[in-house]
Amino acid sequence: MSREQRANMKFLAKLGKTSSESFTMLQQVNGEETMSRTCAFEWHKRFKEGREEVEDNPQSGRPSTSRMADNIERVKQMVCADHRLTVRMIAEEFSINKDTVWSIISENLEMHKVCAKMVPKLLSEDQKQQRVTVCEDIIERLEDDPDLLGRVITGDESWIFEYNPKTKRQSRQWKSPASPRPKKARMSKSKVKVMLIAFFDIKGIVHFEFLPQGETVNQYMYKEILRRLMRSARDKRRDLWENNAWVLHHDNTPAHSALSIRQFLVERNVPTLEQPPDSPALVPCDVFRFPKSRG
Repeated sequence: MSREQRANMKFLAKLGKTSSESFTMLQQVNGEETMSRTCAFEWHKRFKEGREEVEDNPQSGRPSTSRMADNIERVKQMVCADHRLTVRMIAEEFSINKDTVWSIISENLEMHKVCAKMVPKLLSEDQKQQRVTVCEDIIERLEDDPDLLGRVITGDESWIFEYNPKTKRQSRQWKSPASPRPKKARMSKSKVKVMLIAFFDIKGIVHFEFLPQGETVNQYMYKEILRRLMRSARDKRRDLWENNAWVLHHDNTPAHSALSIRQFLVERNVPTLEQPPDSPALVPCDVFRFPKSRG
């Protein structure tokens, strides 16, 4: 049985919650992994009577056979084969008490359930390998040219809304113990939005523009944007421009990776940094620039 659940039961008992209320709260938090009702009521009773320890009392004699090494290994293999299994399913499979299965998982195997992290897209093995290859290539280029990142101009597009609802973190306020908790109405993003195209380097913004209403970024539009970027680079980064030393970085959306765009850049001797597909963590605009613009 989880020490964490016992600690929670102790906390609820000290708050004056009844055994039924405490058990219901444990179920809300732990779901099917909640200790049995009988065990919950027994531990609640012990804590109400003044018990402080959440560990089992030391026992003499032979250890419980249900937590012997072979059962621990069987549970481990089953969990590793399917991480979504519930305690109840494992207990039924091996005819072991549910509380014992929970103890094996949480104490012997030191595992606990977590929610899946949301990502934009699940990558295939080939895409993962391509990301590794691109990153290794950039590292090799940096070893040969330590000043490479200082010459990179990176760019991308993003929708900018008239207003964005503040996040919970942005809405935090100081309050005293006696003051009421602040409230705010639920808001949705503004329907008024405009497309921002921005390019920047380690010194700051090199070029930006807003796309006219009704226009989309296709290869023809993007080529004109690149022409204007080059004029801005010539005016604002004269040393890089005169030495033809700047390097362009953008993602591989169809408008950016079209054959006409690649030919346009080759004809003007503009080198690029490769960008692996579906890898926003490797796009500086998504990490540094656009979150500030949206805020």
